[in-house]
Amino acid sequence: MSIIVGLPQVPELHEPPEEADTEGCIQCQMGSKLVLFITGNCHWRCDYCPLSETRRDIDHMFANERRCESFDEVIEEARAMRATGAGITGGDPLMARERTLEGIRRLKAEFGTDFHLHMYTSIPFRPEWASEFAEAGLDEIRFHFLDLEAEQYRETIAACSSASILTGVELPCEPDKESELLELLEALRDFDVDFINLNELEITVGNIDNMELRGFNLSTEITAGAAGSAELAHILRNRVNAAASGLPDPTDGETRDPYGYHLKFCTAVYKDAGQLRRRFQRRGEATIAPHETLTEDSTLMFGAIYATEGDQESWIEEIAEQTDLPHRFMLWDPDNQRIEIPLVVAELIAEHVDTPVAMVEVTPTFERMEVTVVWLNDNR
Repeated sequence: MSIIVGLPQVPELHEPPEEADTEGCIQCQMGSKLVLFITGNCHWRCDYCPLSETRRDIDHMFANERRCESFDEVIEEARAMRATGAGITGGDPLMARERTLEGIRRLKAEFGTDFHLHMYTSIPFRPEWASEFAEAGLDEIRFHFLDLEAEQYRETIAACSSASILTGVELPCEPDKESELLELLEALRDFDVDFINLNELEITVGNIDNMELRGFNLSTEITAGAAGSAELAHILRNRVNAAASGLPDPTDGETRDPYGYHLKFCTAVYKDAGQLRRRFQRRGEATIAPHETLTEDSTLMFGAIYATEGDQESWIEEIAEQTDLPHRFMLWDPDNQRIEIPLVVAELIAEHVDTPVAMVEVTPTFERMEVTVVWLNDNR
């Protein structure tokens, strides 16, 4: 008998950063960015919001998958994955502005000025706040335009750019908003933006009802991307790239002046499987215990002998005596009432003990979520 929870299965991803990609994008693709979820609170109700009910409109802070009560815990998680930077998200970080500023200052003080910080917001905040974020150490900001209306963000964007914060726009590519997105490309010509990031619209547990109401379906069975989103993103990206090269638009044949900004498209499968897996791999490499093996799926695998608190010490001694396994290759897990050992040893002794023995696979996250348990004997 086995219990398995699947992780996203994707082919090997070969998507090197583009020359004009921002540092935030480059580090995210490397899997080296801490995801700092500053609050679940948001001032808007976007129907495509992917957040689950466990995070939406709840004022909790997470560092990656870890719930954090303080920035000391955030820093611990950053160290655990050997982070080179952090992406500050939510909800909307501006709904907890002072907390966000504190987080920026703490991370820069702990890891130095090269620790890259980018932030997402949909709020056209007071222009004078831009200098506060810059002085705290924010390197990059990405604005999410509500209802694709750009004008209300003009002064805030200009202030951020003037404060030497790399400034751009990040939006989901909604398949039914082609004309509005094409108009937005033109409108942004005279904005102080360095880049536009388009994300493939994702259909998730948090938004599936709304997406069905709008008639969106999944594009394939192995991705959360909405059908038509990637195709529209390619039309938009091709237009900007053609203009930058002085070439006709592949769609309508018109030659346009360069737009003055870079447009990047991030697919759902790459964002959720590629980047996530690389982050898992990075944390796994940094936190792996002597008895564990890091798999090709960036999970941790080990053997487990189930025991009671009273028996575990004597059993560890017996295993060491019978197998010559050093004590540093054995770990008592009181929460799950089991002794963790190398899988090869568990397989060796499974049929010689009268207690349950299993192969266990976990994510290399703070909570170590079990994704696979395969029993190696019939003593359950």
